[in-house]
Amino acid sequence: MWLGIPLLYLLLLLGLCTSAQFIDSFNGNRKPDGWRARTGDGAATIQFKQHHGIGTIYIDATRDTLGIWWAIIHHRLPEINMKKLTSPGHSLRVEAKVRSGSARKRINLCVNHQRTTDYHANLMEYDLPDTTNWHVISMTARNFETRADDTVAVQLAMMDWGLEKYRLYIDYIKVDVVNTDSAGEDLGNPIPYHPPIADPAGFPVQVNALHDAVIDEQFTDLNFNNWQSRQSQGDPINILTTSGTQMTILRWDLSSLKGKRVKRAGLLEITPYSIQRSPDYKKDFGMVRVTEIIGGDADWDEKTVTYDKLRAGKAWTEVVNTQMIIDDSIRWNKNRKMLFTISQPVLQRMIDGKTPGIIIKPLGAVNASFYPHESGPGFAPKIYIDVE
Repeated sequence: MWLGIPLLYLLLLLGLCTSAQFIDSFNGNRKPDGWRARTGDGAATIQFKQHHGIGTIYIDATRDTLGIWWAIIHHRLPEINMKKLTSPGHSLRVEAKVRSGSARKRINLCVNHQRTTDYHANLMEYDLPDTTNWHVISMTARNFETRADDTVAVQLAMMDWGLEKYRLYIDYIKVDVVNTDSAGEDLGNPIPYHPPIADPAGFPVQVNALHDAVIDEQFTDLNFNNWQSRQSQGDPINILTTSGTQMTILRWDLSSLKGKRVKRAGLLEITPYSIQRSPDYKKDFGMVRVTEIIGGDADWDEKTVTYDKLRAGKAWTEVVNTQMIIDDSIRWNKNRKMLFTISQPVLQRMIDGKTPGIIIKPLGAVNASFYPHESGPGFAPKIYIDVE
């Protein structure tokens, strides 16, 4: 029996190594062969090293300011059988086994080639909820147009994790050409990157916010639940605001859904009141950032909450996830609403009580205001959920 255990392990390892046209298990003590590592859209830096069968991505974002950086590792794959890939019914499949050094972070997998112009067309994100477990993730490319003379590549990326130092550990990455009909479901609950906004009418569960308020990281001991706007004529009205040091916080009572499983991504609906920003700055500047509240006082009351009370003595990075759920510009739809896609893992954590709310922060220079729940059911911040 003692001899059988190593033999079984060896057979499993051999099976892993022979089941793909490309596999990197990161054996060795030097820079991983064939991989390029780079960053952009900010001041983050990247290093990619391997040691004892683990590839490690090191990110230093401490000199960044906005938190809109990206960092990728990229490998061209000349060993892929292009004749097989370009035949009907076959696709490229990427699989990786990863562990994050920071909880509640997303990474993404992407495939492309030298003619690719839309790098989001075959890209999926994956939620890594903890730092203790290894997670196997995979992506089967859909509608990945290739030619026999193309050189395809695989890419793994970290985006907008925050303003600190981070690590991602990789046990292996493998790529193969698979039969699309028999490949099975992808692993790791793939999340489409900026998917089209779903129709709110298709969600059976709609819940209005129970509490909403404004907090200010400059005036940390003050409550701004009665933050008001007043036009040149008319009475003042209460609004929610995100601008400069001000942030809007929202929470819902989802106790009636406890134990339910969220089927798919849902929606956050807010009703904008006003927006002020410059049209001179396009990329990611002047948007709002929608983020999970992950700690602090889970039962805050809008009438008394302050920045300090929400923190409840914790560091801000322990209260708010430093990676956003989604960034977007404030735009009114035909119903004068603004809709944000909220991913299935985040909604599940909200139902399970692990995410006690959402915070809306400014991204760059923007002043955006919304109607609070006191304005009436038709104006209240709302969550749309589909559960089993």
